[in-house]
Amino acid sequence: MRPESKRLIFNLLGNQIVWFIAVIAAGRGHAWPGVLAAAVFVCLHLWSVARPADEVRLVMLALLCGLVVDGVASAQGWVVYRAATFGGSLAPPWILALWASLAVTLNTGMRALQSRLWAGVLLGGIGGPLAYLAAARGWQAAEFAMPAWRGWTWLATAWALALPTLLWAARRLAARTAVR
Repeated sequence: MRPESKRLIFNLLGNQIVWFIAVIAAGRGHAWPGVLAAAVFVCLHLWSVARPADEVRLVMLALLCGLVVDGVASAQGWVVYRAATFGGSLAPPWILALWASLAVTLNTGMRALQSRLWAGVLLGGIGGPLAYLAAARGWQAAEFAMPAWRGWTWLATAWALALPTLLWAARRLAARTAVR
């Protein structure tokens, strides 16, 4: 197997493993396993890439997206997260860890979407809320307050904007580095 293929598989599987650890632990009331898993995954990724500074920039941008997307959902009471901190008015650490983990897939597992931002809109707008549904129904890591359409609408809209924005930023950083 080629090194690029191994890296792609590690990237996609690693992100999914982090998701499961974070969601299962949050459903049991613990944020730290997801944060630890994401920290290990992100650090291993940073160690293996040629431009770690660009990846760190993407992680920071993704964390900002998470603070807005999940912070608004939490503060408005549309989504109630388990293992929340600060009285549930901010995005919980385990959710932010998932955003960091997502960021390091932008130049590897999701590289093909960088030139297809419309696909990022669809994936974000549909896949984002479905991941929350899986976390809520499968492991009780979150709960949608009634009427649930408010939380769903917010997450679908926010993710339909956030994912293509992150993909665009990844493409811009890669292009900027290639010019140097």
